[in-house]
Amino acid sequence: MGLEVRGSMDGSEPSSVLEVMRQQWASMVSMGGMFVGTILLGLSIQPIYNVDEVRAFGAEGASKGGYVALELLFIMIFTVLIIWLARRGLDFAIKAIVMLALGMSLFYIVMPYVWLLFNILGISSSDLILGSSIAICISLMAMLVKYPEWYVVNTVGVLVGAGVITLIGVSFVPVLIIAFMLAAAVYDHWAVNSSKHMLELADTMIKNKLPVLLVAPKERGYSFIEEDEQVMRSETPEGMDWDDPAPHIKPKSGGRDALFMGLGDVIFPGMLVISSVSFLPEWGPEIGTIFGTMYAGPLAVGLGTLFGGLCGYVALMTQVARGEAQAGLPLLNGGSILGYLISGAIAVGPAALWQDISFL
Repeated sequence: MGLEVRGSMDGSEPSSVLEVMRQQWASMVSMGGMFVGTILLGLSIQPIYNVDEVRAFGAEGASKGGYVALELLFIMIFTVLIIWLARRGLDFAIKAIVMLALGMSLFYIVMPYVWLLFNILGISSSDLILGSSIAICISLMAMLVKYPEWYVVNTVGVLVGAGVITLIGVSFVPVLIIAFMLAAAVYDHWAVNSSKHMLELADTMIKNKLPVLLVAPKERGYSFIEEDEQVMRSETPEGMDWDDPAPHIKPKSGGRDALFMGLGDVIFPGMLVISSVSFLPEWGPEIGTIFGTMYAGPLAVGLGTLFGGLCGYVALMTQVARGEAQAGLPLLNGGSILGYLISGAIAVGPAALWQDISFL
């Protein structure tokens, strides 16, 4: 998924990328906070779902590369389907497909915290916990349909992202997650910079106000509801001097500019964080959490992976500051993988970072 910044903060023509970043620091920090917060939220529920029964393809499937190839194929099919529907004006079908998937993903992050709340209150009814979780998910979906402002979209997006991160992260060993991330990064670069169909997909989601992206406003008056339908593809003017694009960054009237990041740009680094904690050797002291226990060694690698992803995010912002839509996964995934390798070599040893895998 691409990222894009539109407009400077004060209407002046910035003299350098650093100046642009200084002007847009609030939205960039906000987006970075959502990036970290989504992954940490997914990490918090990892102990609950780190069991063989929950893994998407079972215990044996966690080390089979064929299932990762299948996941990547599903992503491509979904992208083609959504673009095909959008070009035919079938927005209702797009909303139905995406909202169904979102509602199911929401349940996995909402239910543990509903259980925690009821446990604190001394309520142990499983039916009540289940019913309340479903009711909250339906309410969030209804709010999204009725009033899809940026803070509603972000709330649902962060929750959905945390759920997806955890479910995929506990389903594959780190080696396969890294292979998945590398393949996705190559695809993302091609889809954003060559075919540009990823930008068309992003515009479709913005048009339909669907939370498969995160939005960081740059001004208080920003309204996602009033956002243009062609945000990502509107910033490539004819004749722009790409060697010095920053002077062309100017705000539109109305102050409706924002930074956008696809949810996939958070999910892929987060998957490696969860996978590290789930599958690396149980080394070091046990650390108690609200939903279970983790081991210090794998947790250190997971946090190191997150730090690497955050470094990739900072590097990405230097490119986003130029006002161009960017493929986020090459830098985000690259930073996360580097963070995994470095922290893993220190915390659990290089030998522990490799897992035996097969295709089928």
